[in-house]
Amino acid sequence: MAIPESVLKSLQPKRSLLPKLALRISERRLVIGLGDLAALAVALVAVLALDAASTPPGLSWLSSNPEWLVLLLAMWLVLSPLWDAYDLLRASAPLRSAMTAAGAASLVGLIYWFVPYVPPALPGRRIVILALPLLGAALVAAWRLFYATVFVQPAFQQTALVIGAGRSGKELAQAIVESGTIRRGRRSGVGYRILGYIDDDPTKTGAEIEGAPVLGTREDLRTVVERLRPNELVLSITHLHSLHPALFEAILDCRALGVPVTTMASLYERLTGRVPVEHAGRDLHVVMPIAHSASHRVYTALKRLIDLASGLVGSFLVGVLIPFVWVANRASAPGDLFYWQERVGLGGRVFRVIKFRSMVMNAEKDTGAVWAGAGDPRVTPVGRFLRKTRLDEMPQFWNVLKGEMSLVGPRPERPVFVEQLAREIPFYRVRHAVKPGITGWAQVRYEYGASVEDALMKLQYDLYYIKHQGIYLDLAVAIRTVQVMLGLRGR
Repeated sequence: MAIPESVLKSLQPKRSLLPKLALRISERRLVIGLGDLAALAVALVAVLALDAASTPPGLSWLSSNPEWLVLLLAMWLVLSPLWDAYDLLRASAPLRSAMTAAGAASLVGLIYWFVPYVPPALPGRRIVILALPLLGAALVAAWRLFYATVFVQPAFQQTALVIGAGRSGKELAQAIVESGTIRRGRRSGVGYRILGYIDDDPTKTGAEIEGAPVLGTREDLRTVVERLRPNELVLSITHLHSLHPALFEAILDCRALGVPVTTMASLYERLTGRVPVEHAGRDLHVVMPIAHSASHRVYTALKRLIDLASGLVGSFLVGVLIPFVWVANRASAPGDLFYWQERVGLGGRVFRVIKFRSMVMNAEKDTGAVWAGAGDPRVTPVGRFLRKTRLDEMPQFWNVLKGEMSLVGPRPERPVFVEQLAREIPFYRVRHAVKPGITGWAQVRYEYGASVEDALMKLQYDLYYIKHQGIYLDLAVAIRTVQVMLGLRGR
């Protein structure tokens, strides 16, 4: 069945008052970052200009000491991403983006004031501490409002033609839909839009997937590309080795026309921060790093040093908490202070994890091993507070000191659940390639897991962490964990 001409015409690029400039995901973050840096630079210059009493005058001093401007911008580049300042979904929502960026700018401005007093000292420190956080936050917020109003328009959207309208293609479409928000009748978010699909099954032509039509088969691919001029071709086929030779040649033709080609797994990972394990086929490079970088040994050694330091500090804090938790537990639900449980760690080895007890004694005596769910009646009143603040996990700093766990990594699961999940979820055992952690990427990005479906989602986050682990990602997870604890968002 041929796709109607009217459908193709409706999908062709339309004239716009704005210049057509399709921005890739990385380019969007670059544009936002450049705007943030410009806003902070203007704020610093304006603040120093206000201090007319300084000797020499602030602006003259800054021109002779540009390292202070460089320092401010460097601090922003390092600290702001840790507060999700470059999350594209958040950046496309005006109020949310402005609040996040303003908060990050205020923090950077305050920290900037505490830079050691080294010659030449920053002039007008009183004015800087009062005005820079406020003005910097205001200017960054104003830029973010401008971005969220202008750069979400269709003229800046990245468009894609997806090859494959099966399950993989549908899940990609759903991920793009979930990454967007509806504002005044138009979808905004990461700035990515699927124009349509190509599928070798002719019976699918004309069908719609999340509002995007199936435009034809492999014979129509080049014609559709020439008509719609997509910014990217996405191969949404799980088993790429089974690609039809004619489709492969058509893809090469499109690449020769200058259209970039990517895979569903790669795009899905960029959009969501997850690895689509169910659509990886047998391509190991999709779910794990095939070779570590030259700096991996340094990272491993540094991470162990950080674990030892955090383990010592954490164990001290546990000692401080013990009397309070003991008294509270004795008053509300008498029983043991600690709870030991077998978990699976690095290399599949079983170890005993320790936590503050948050459930009634012998909670699984009659039921056996079951997942804890929302509003679990077995959780004690004190245990509910411990879970919301994640304080019940604090004794695991002892496991960190023993080398059984790390500060950051996939959460260790119980052996009985590991056996079940390994049978039902592909690549599940790959999460045992690194030490489990007290907190992890999945814990700060997804809610508490209480089912096989939740375990699949968390595995996608865990594998993303394993592929991209590094000190910076570990630091981001640690900071977001503190935010979860302070916001009582644990469960």
